[in-house]
Amino acid sequence: MEPVALALVGAGNRGQTYASWVARHPGRARLVAVADPDPHRRSLVAAGHPGVAEHETWEDLLTAGAGADAVIIATQDREHREPAVALARAGHHLLLEKPLAPTEAECREIVSAVTESGVLFAVCHVLRYTPYTRLVKRVVDSGVLGEIMSVEHLEPVGWWHAAHSYVRGPWRSERLASPMLLAKSSHDLDWLSYVTGRRIARVASFGGLGHFRPDKRPAQAADRCLDCVIEPDCPYSAPKLYYPALRERGATWPVSVITDGADEAAVTEALRTGPYGRCVYACDNDVVDHQVLALEFDGGATGTFTMTAFTEQTHRQTRIFGSHGRLVGDGERVEVLDFRTGATETAGTGHESGSNAGDGHGGGDDGVMDAFVRAVATRDPSHISSGPAESLASHLAVFAAEQARHSGTVVTVPAR
Repeated sequence: MEPVALALVGAGNRGQTYASWVARHPGRARLVAVADPDPHRRSLVAAGHPGVAEHETWEDLLTAGAGADAVIIATQDREHREPAVALARAGHHLLLEKPLAPTEAECREIVSAVTESGVLFAVCHVLRYTPYTRLVKRVVDSGVLGEIMSVEHLEPVGWWHAAHSYVRGPWRSERLASPMLLAKSSHDLDWLSYVTGRRIARVASFGGLGHFRPDKRPAQAADRCLDCVIEPDCPYSAPKLYYPALRERGATWPVSVITDGADEAAVTEALRTGPYGRCVYACDNDVVDHQVLALEFDGGATGTFTMTAFTEQTHRQTRIFGSHGRLVGDGERVEVLDFRTGATETAGTGHESGSNAGDGHGGGDDGVMDAFVRAVATRDPSHISSGPAESLASHLAVFAAEQARHSGTVVTVPAR
């Protein structure tokens, strides 16, 4: 079987991650084109894929004829709709970075375009594709827990990750990107529906921007960490994040996000002049730093979801309570108590890795690429678990939760 020919739109961190999978699996896929306005990012992709065609925009790629079976779209949130709709209508199978889009109308337009075109379509809800998720779902589907009654789920964003991506970084503002719940946690509502097998039907939500605000700024704080006398004692110090990361891991995420350079001088310049060296209390951020949801699933099961910046950066934590047993999961292993026997069993995945983008999201980044390429190669959509209908449903739950948070009401999630 010939390798699947892929094109990449958006050569930032996520795009480079997916391109690296292609480079590691030459018998299954090959990258034939890349589109990104940044020549440095294009060059990073091209270095691993000799002969790849380079374009500045997705329009250029489409006009030139990508020569691809499928296209990966890994642009920023607000740059998803136009290429997704146009490429789908041109007949390209699509793998789209989450979220679908920042608004319900745009999400529906994308889903309509791929459905009407009949192309294969997957959203990068990478948590669905991890070995850990397969383990949790296998337990739930086995019936050992009985009927699912309630769920508790925590997303521990991590204090430094929140400062990096959601205070100083490109997802700091709803105007620039999307609400925090959509940008960071659409994964989680999607995951909860997937593992329980139930649609989220109603939701209430509370939260806000509690800490990363000007009125929380210490009196002696400077506008930039490099100029700040209290920086050594600040938990959100940029030097304390990026210099050790560079020394320990080299110019990979998150250092690769703040500079194209690969040494301390480049990091220093980025912190002195770029957005990642700003005081977290003096940024233009507006997304929430903590949020909680109360959920009701079809059939009456209930759940809670908490997203908070104020944790270590680690795997999601989940407890699932059933009529005949309960499950506790930490992202790598699960503990299952069977009420019928009183016995407790623990099982692991055998795949222990970090939870963030630098560590492949616990195997999810590789998993979604494997599934999508397999689906395209065989023309079999069953390999994709995050298709248009499933992804739209979880996005509708996010939009309902944001409506609930702003209105102080319980909101019914549209069925479709």
